[in-house]
Amino acid sequence: NRRKKKGDSILENPSIPNPFPELCCSPFASVLSASLLPKATSRKKQVIKVYSEDDTSRALEVPSDITARDVCQLLILKNHYVDDHSWTLFEQLTHTGLGRAIEDHELVMEVQSNWVMEEETKLYFRKNYAKYEFFKNPLSFFPDHMISFPSETNAALSHSGILQMFLSSSTYPEIHGYLYAKEQGKKSWKKLYFLLRRSGLYFSTKGTSKEPRHLQFFCEFSNSDMYMSLTGKKISGAPTNYGFCFKPNKSGGSRDLKQLCADDEQSRTCWMTAIRLLKYGMQLYQNYMQPYQGRSGCSPLNITPMRSISENSLVAMDFSGHRSRIIENPTEALSVAVEEGLAWRRRGCLRLNSHGSPIAMSNMGMSIHRSQSWFHHKISREEAQRLILQHGLVDGVFLVRDSQSNPKTFVLSLSHGLKIKHFQIVPLEDDGKLFYTLDDGHTRFTDLIQLVEFYQLNKGVLPCKLKHYCARIAL
Repeated sequence: NRRKKKGDSILENPSIPNPFPELCCSPFASVLSASLLPKATSRKKQVIKVYSEDDTSRALEVPSDITARDVCQLLILKNHYVDDHSWTLFEQLTHTGLGRAIEDHELVMEVQSNWVMEEETKLYFRKNYAKYEFFKNPLSFFPDHMISFPSETNAALSHSGILQMFLSSSTYPEIHGYLYAKEQGKKSWKKLYFLLRRSGLYFSTKGTSKEPRHLQFFCEFSNSDMYMSLTGKKISGAPTNYGFCFKPNKSGGSRDLKQLCADDEQSRTCWMTAIRLLKYGMQLYQNYMQPYQGRSGCSPLNITPMRSISENSLVAMDFSGHRSRIIENPTEALSVAVEEGLAWRRRGCLRLNSHGSPIAMSNMGMSIHRSQSWFHHKISREEAQRLILQHGLVDGVFLVRDSQSNPKTFVLSLSHGLKIKHFQIVPLEDDGKLFYTLDDGHTRFTDLIQLVEFYQLNKGVLPCKLKHYCARIAL
């Protein structure tokens, strides 16, 4: 008899029937491997550690060729989160105060191989609503005064026309403007006129001159990664809070960083978005479109998260009459939902305390919001801005926090127009009842939950509706 070789199994020898075929054909046997780990399972595995916003962490054993998107999908499944395609793996360099969103296609082990021993580096799992926002609204990311197109191009380009130029392999729009650059080996910063071209980033040695003899090469991007400054002026001593830098792969540390900072957030966002598009090109667009491939009738510039089959089978019902009926008008369905929410809150106005006695809901008004994901207890204005910035400066990203200047009030921090604005929520007492307002009492709410729900449906005095909340997730 032939001696059985190492690696032979019942499944590999067709002459021996498999006595338990049902164990090999289970539809649940390879859910993760089929969707997340499509290649051979014999790949070498390694352990990575991923952190969440509240500094809880989770160790994952993953293949050596796993991508950032695959890690996010794995954590979404393990934690039963809703996948709205905004989850991101974030790399943070603690000592230098730098961070970047790892691109979906990047290999996590390659990213970790660039870490240096003296730098404390962590991987974070969080939301980033601005990850692909420029594909939906490129005009807001590239202001007219910072972008120039080739002379033969029509100046009035559509959204898709601008994207096609950025993704084209033959042409590339020129980004130009002033940036502060940190001089190598010095603490001083110098304001220079920069130009971004397909061949790299340059600065002019003579004002705003674009003549080749006046342009000096500053950086190219194939062998370096771009990071955003998370600490503003604190560590680098930059003249503004809108810093970013380039770190060469496998560099020796902060001495090799090429640091820049812009005058405002719009300028920094324009530079960083253009450099991402220049470095990755069509790969970024493929990352953006990948979750939606196979969906019929999907527009690439107007995409909403996919709904499950069970969600699509749900209908709005009205049970107020003698007979129930289906509500087909979306506006009516929305108003009914709001009214049901208010009725639920009215029914809950009398609760039982620990001794079995009823207590008024107004006495709970100061604490009912603490269980909400959008509420952040006792964080500073700077911490609120950092959280919103990490979640992406998309219109409608918000959180609610305690006011530091007035302990009895709250603050709504909201992103709009690439800026973070803060609105004070003031408590009012009228006829012995406590209310909350954003507009000097014109619109009143019994608690902060009601206030947030209202401004999620109505813009009111705010520059935009509340859309995405910043939450500190746990792993």
